[in-house]
Amino acid sequence: MELKNKTIGEIVAEDFRTAAIFKKYGIDFCCKGGRTITEACDKKDLNENQLINDLNTITKEKDDSLKVNDWSLDLLTDYIVRKHHNYVREKTPYLLQFLDKLCRVHGGRHPELIEINKLFTENTYELEKRMEKEEQVLFPLIGELTHSQQNNQAFLNLNFEKITNTISIIKEMFTTEAHRFESISQLTDKYTPPMDACSTYRVAFAMLQEFEENLLQSIHLENNILFPKIVDLKTQLN
Repeated sequence: MELKNKTIGEIVAEDFRTAAIFKKYGIDFCCKGGRTITEACDKKDLNENQLINDLNTITKEKDDSLKVNDWSLDLLTDYIVRKHHNYVREKTPYLLQFLDKLCRVHGGRHPELIEINKLFTENTYELEKRMEKEEQVLFPLIGELTHSQQNNQAFLNLNFEKITNTISIIKEMFTTEAHRFESISQLTDKYTPPMDACSTYRVAFAMLQEFEENLLQSIHLENNILFPKIVDLKTQLN
């Protein structure tokens, strides 16, 4: 299938390296992955042919990345927890500490740090709520779903309804998280430290950028791979 006939989410699901191309063009591949290339380019007045050429170039290169699109549901949820949830819980305390320090020391000359700290602190609270909902509700239900498929057992429509409702809530959380980091990226001039930045300043901005990249990949894995797989499995079981 040609790239023009696929959604952005499908393209990134098949080859995550394309995410860098979409990010370069300012195209949201996570929360708005359901759009086509044409729709996204029309919205931003971008050169569609140039974008497609860039995508084709990167997909022709040797790919050593993980083929997560081929993974089972339970393997995928386990990977999301180990790779992304654990990352968030490990890095968040350091970033909160660094940002608080930057506000105290540099907040007078760089008042944008106050807003950056506020946004990241808000995101920390919402992220933990979302990850708990996934680990305690959604992912166990997906595990039961996988078990039912493997053992040819019926899966109650009531459970599917609970999965669907939980996914809807999580998607709203994704949108909020992505918007907050879009604001942080703008406030930091795409994570560019100012000329008078100390080492803590530079480390904090580098960590924020890495944090955003990890977050977007996590959202992509769920929005563009995990959730569509659940829809497909529901069709099969029914």
